[in-house]
Amino acid sequence: MPSFRKKTMEELGRPEVEAFRQMPRRDVVLVLDNIRSGLNVGSIFRTADAFAARQIHLCGITARPPHREILKSALGATETVPWHAHEDVASCLTRLKEEGYLVAGIEQTHDSTPLHHFEPPADRPLALVLGNELRGISDEALPLLDVAVEIPQFGTKHSINVAVCAGIVLWHLVEKVGPENWLPR
Repeated sequence: MPSFRKKTMEELGRPEVEAFRQMPRRDVVLVLDNIRSGLNVGSIFRTADAFAARQIHLCGITARPPHREILKSALGATETVPWHAHEDVASCLTRLKEEGYLVAGIEQTHDSTPLHHFEPPADRPLALVLGNELRGISDEALPLLDVAVEIPQFGTKHSINVAVCAGIVLWHLVEKVGPENWLPR
């Protein structure tokens, strides 16, 4: 009979904060384009920590730590995931493109690629752009995308919560690469 006893923190084998800060990370960054909710921002920090994303870029009106709602949902991940604030998303994306990043926006467009067909680049870093809860990716960011990626949906609502979206996309990338190959050696 299987044992469904929950694992202890020691059994989970999670690194200590300082060791995690020094660990190699996957060359994936998240760009938050005018995210309104601090709770969503905090949840994205926590998800970025779980998947060892390299960093988060907070653009436009996106709340920045130490914001009460961010701290509530991040559960300390603002201390483990490096982040940078930018006045506008266009300058952030322009800089990332100059650094060689493939810029992929998670958005429903006429030319978007379904997530299950999206292959993460093997030879260059990846920037994932996540848009505002109501308006999606901003008009200033859309022309700077190299690809738009859409999560297939089957219900009546036209969108998925942005923090949930981040988790879905990051897990898809892990599946494509393979969990054993996710972290650089």
